Amino acid sequence: MPLSHDEAQQLRLVIEEVTEWSKHATAIVAHRARVAAEADAAFGVLRARMVDVAIRNGSRWTVLPLRDADGGQLGILARSVSLPEIQPGEATWLGQLTNEVPKALNDARSNFGLRKLFSGGQSRGAGERAGRYLLDYQRWGAASGVAATLARFDDRARPAQPVDVVHALVPSVGFAPRLSSLGVGKLVPGTAVASLAAAVKTIQEALDKESRYRQQAVDAGVALRKAEAQKVIAEMPVERLKDATRERIRIGPLTDAGIATIQDVFTYANRLASIQGIGATSAHRIRGAAQTLWQTTYEEMPVRIDIAAPSPQTINLVRHLATWDATRRTKNATRDLARAEALTPLAQALDPQVSQLAVFGGSTDEFIAAIEAVVLRAQGISGTAAGSAPADPWQDFLARPADYFAMLQELGFLTEDEDAVLGGLPEEVVAAVREFELETEHLSVSLRGYQGFAARFALVQRKVIIGDEMGLGKTIEALAVLAHLRAKGSHHSLVICPAAVVTNWVREVHAKSALNAHRLHGPGRDAALRGWRRQGGVAVTTYESLGWLEPHLGSVEELACVVLDEAHYIKNPGALRAQRSARVIDRADRAVLLSGTPLENRVEEFRTLVDYIRPDLMVDASDLRPRLFRQQVAPVYLRRNQEDVLTELPELVEVEEWLPLSRADAIAYRDAVMAGNFQAMRQAALLQGSDSEKLQRLIEIVEEAEDNGRKVIVFSNYLSVLDEVTAALPGVVFGPLTGAVPAAKRQSMVDDFTSAEAGAVLVSQIVAGGVGLNIQAASVVVICEPQLKPTTEWQAIARARRMGQLQSVQVHRLLSEEGVDVRIVQILAKKRELFAEFAAISETAEAAPEAFDVSEAELVREVIESERQRLFSDARASEPASEQGG
Repeated sequence: MPLSHDEAQQLRLVIEEVTEWSKHATAIVAHRARVAAEADAAFGVLRARMVDVAIRNGSRWTVLPLRDADGGQLGILARSVSLPEIQPGEATWLGQLTNEVPKALNDARSNFGLRKLFSGGQSRGAGERAGRYLLDYQRWGAASGVAATLARFDDRARPAQPVDVVHALVPSVGFAPRLSSLGVGKLVPGTAVASLAAAVKTIQEALDKESRYRQQAVDAGVALRKAEAQKVIAEMPVERLKDATRERIRIGPLTDAGIATIQDVFTYANRLASIQGIGATSAHRIRGAAQTLWQTTYEEMPVRIDIAAPSPQTINLVRHLATWDATRRTKNATRDLARAEALTPLAQALDPQVSQLAVFGGSTDEFIAAIEAVVLRAQGISGTAAGSAPADPWQDFLARPADYFAMLQELGFLTEDEDAVLGGLPEEVVAAVREFELETEHLSVSLRGYQGFAARFALVQRKVIIGDEMGLGKTIEALAVLAHLRAKGSHHSLVICPAAVVTNWVREVHAKSALNAHRLHGPGRDAALRGWRRQGGVAVTTYESLGWLEPHLGSVEELACVVLDEAHYIKNPGALRAQRSARVIDRADRAVLLSGTPLENRVEEFRTLVDYIRPDLMVDASDLRPRLFRQQVAPVYLRRNQEDVLTELPELVEVEEWLPLSRADAIAYRDAVMAGNFQAMRQAALLQGSDSEKLQRLIEIVEEAEDNGRKVIVFSNYLSVLDEVTAALPGVVFGPLTGAVPAAKRQSMVDDFTSAEAGAVLVSQIVAGGVGLNIQAASVVVICEPQLKPTTEWQAIARARRMGQLQSVQVHRLLSEEGVDVRIVQILAKKRELFAEFAAISETAEAAPEAFDVSEAELVREVIESERQRLFSDARASEPASEQGG
């Protein structure tokens, strides 16, 4: 039905009003779309500047450095959030005003003017329907307050205002909600990162410097190898060319021309073809063969440091090693380096205008702690450079050769037998150990490859026995374990050792790590205990002091690791110190038992040590074969031998000095046998003063050592022998070092001996000086009488011949040609076989432990009886001893 005249007049007014509504709504929608687009753009600008910080195997954060100028972008975001809220119903009619209503308005205008005259029937019908729609819409709009609502929606006159960056994460700003997938964000003041860029730069410069000095050390090592190879080539006869060419070269024309060495071939290389009988083809072949010999010689040439006659290349290598050593310690801080690496992109994004950081992801406390650690690390290395290298590198090398050899090994100039390093461990254990990352930031020395492997083995397996042969650095291996645990946040560790080596342990902790050492032994132990509990670090105590210490361990919240040095001290499970040690092992998270001699007499003793750390392991000590035994203890036992992993170890020369008994020696010995006094029998050949064959030979050995610029250590089991030796020896004599000498004084005695001139002698009781002390100053070892345990002698020898020893070590065993020495040597040989089969790395040999299970009491009875039969089996046995001849 057509609109009436009144409706048409009313429609004109409605169209005007609704048109205003529609224009207003369209402007509002466009404004809101523009504000939203600007907010998206502002967010994009900020998001693009966000930095991902991801520490390897650690925490992750996403960080936005904020400057005051970013307040404008935040303001644009906030402007979007602050737009008037539109309810769903309001959004519906707002959509109508911008979409349906404009079309209706256009159609409704066909009801007026010329458009009405020229409109067809269909258009007029649409116009009439649109008119009625608008009439109804205006009535609804007027009743609903559309005009007022549009006015409320319209905030075009309100411009975006900058937001202070301290409010960047307030929800009303709208930035944080867009990053909800990153987790809760927090603001960190810019002052927290003020030093980060400089710290990262310092660390990177230190690493670059370390890399440069490392390469210089490598180049110096290569130069030394080339120089040594050149010496060999200079003396290598020209006949060796045949070896390189399978006899295809005729040497005669060369020797006739005066070419005698391979070096001569290089010297006259361009003239070879002119030598009669050579020709161009042969000359080319000769030069190639000579080059092959040179290359082979170079590749097989080890890097040796000759302390007797160091070459210029040797001095240069030591100098570059010392310089590299002064800078490379930065690389030990693996965790801090990982932090620095992760924070480097953030450091590059910083400038002085950064006032806040928006941090999303992990803990902000941890984030700040990571920054502080990097800054602290940079402060610690800022003064470390070539200038901090020792003033006299050669003397520094002589003072700590083991550290220099470790550097050579790290550079690849010393190689290790990989199978020996692995110690025969099961493949699955080896795989786990290889994957483990060792933190060395708290160590101040390099680890040899085999030492690092031992430390990782102990950490992976948690409670282990390290049975490396003496002299390989088990102390360093244990320290590496403690340093790693400290880097991972554990603070309290404990070392239990014999009293004789407490001082040495405290020194090693201070000298080779950044850990604190607390001496819980002797005077001041109560104060030291309080310091350890409060500050953390490494407590060093003795097996005897455990009775005092054990009740106090309950106040230590976490005992990260206990190290038991010379662990064979607790091989008897019935002993009180063994029981106390076992309880401490149970309480500790980790345990490392150190012993170069875990098997001294009986396989059961070894099984006892295993029971302390892994009672769940089935180790059968009866009807046992060596291979089965090693398989059973493999998860907890690692042993490597010196010869397998220390390629630079100097030669060991062992001499058995078989000496006759003098008449006085023989009389004293026969009296001891008659009395059944086993200990007197062992000492008889050394207590006769100038009439003693052993003593006179000992004096000769000492005089010869002085002539050769060496120092001597003399071991005996007996105090009377030590007193006799001390009084008889010429020159400077230190000692006797006995079990009665306090531990601190023992170390002082060793220090004085170390600083003494060549020819000095240290006289020591074998059970006191043969355990724990490092006596590398001595390169001549004299053992006055054979010991009842082979491990006792091995320990004594290892005091001198160990990692870092620069001279060959001579071992002189003073033995009498007849009597108790002969029998003990036989017993020792059998015990060595037992150790090799069960505790050392060797091929399987079928043997039962009971075969060599000889107790000392049984040995004494056997030896006395056999000697009585040998000496007194005839009628003279009834004569007084003093009347019997020698």
